[in-house]
Amino acid sequence: MEPVFAATTTAFIERLDAAISAHMDWTRHILRCAVLRTRPGDDVMRIDAHQLCAFGRWFDAERAAFVALDPQRSAEVERVHRAMHDAIRRICEAVDTTQGGAESDLDAFEAHQHALLRLLSELKTQVLTTAARRDPLTGLPMRYGIEQEFDLCRRDARRRGERLFAAMIDIDHFKRINDNHGHPTGDAVLQRVAAVLRAAARDDEPLYRFGGEEFLLLLRAPDVDAAHAALSRVLDAVRAARFEHGAANLAITATIGAAQVADDGDMASSIEAADAALYQGKREGRDRVWLRRR
Repeated sequence: MEPVFAATTTAFIERLDAAISAHMDWTRHILRCAVLRTRPGDDVMRIDAHQLCAFGRWFDAERAAFVALDPQRSAEVERVHRAMHDAIRRICEAVDTTQGGAESDLDAFEAHQHALLRLLSELKTQVLTTAARRDPLTGLPMRYGIEQEFDLCRRDARRRGERLFAAMIDIDHFKRINDNHGHPTGDAVLQRVAAVLRAAARDDEPLYRFGGEEFLLLLRAPDVDAAHAALSRVLDAVRAARFEHGAANLAITATIGAAQVADDGDMASSIEAADAALYQGKREGRDRVWLRRR
């Protein structure tokens, strides 16, 4: 599952930095309360204080995207954040006593705060790295560095007793769209087709913008006939998606070339076979699925 944040990458990073800054301000507020022996508010003293602070509310709102990005680090962020709040609550409760706070609580607070900032820095790097691998126009991942996911899909298909297929999807007569209606219309068509393909593909079927007007889909199916039927449904979804942009009212079609991945086949040879099937589909008249049968 791909991480999908509620805002663009730039806005997300700004929110992350703001949340970290808010937590540092919260720390300074706690220090003032401890020195001046004043009781802090509910965002410190309640048992669920980790869900009340600005960072906690924001992290909870973006939880699904964080888990998709890195489930282990996300769980660790939640754990150390809560532990940090627990430690500071014990410190504040001890301020009102003559005995004073425990050094172990202070050590725990400092250790958990350090761990939280380290984890957030690592997640921030992951977000930026992931964004660098995504096509800014369509939002789809790009072709670079997909070898690992290809291997995972092939192993998963084998475990399920299915076959893996590589499918190249090419928008028909895309150059004509650019020439007749302009590149902004062409870009809008790419965005529309990408959205249609993403909706037509299953959640566990990786979809990439491969370059230009081409997309790559990795899908699993029990056999060739089932794969052809699945790709025909994808093609039908593209055909049904009429496109309007300014004065342009276009019927979009695509050609799909696909090939079954051999048990020992690598990504390069599988994509080459799918690309050959794509060109055969174009020679046969476009607007069709052409699946190479082994």
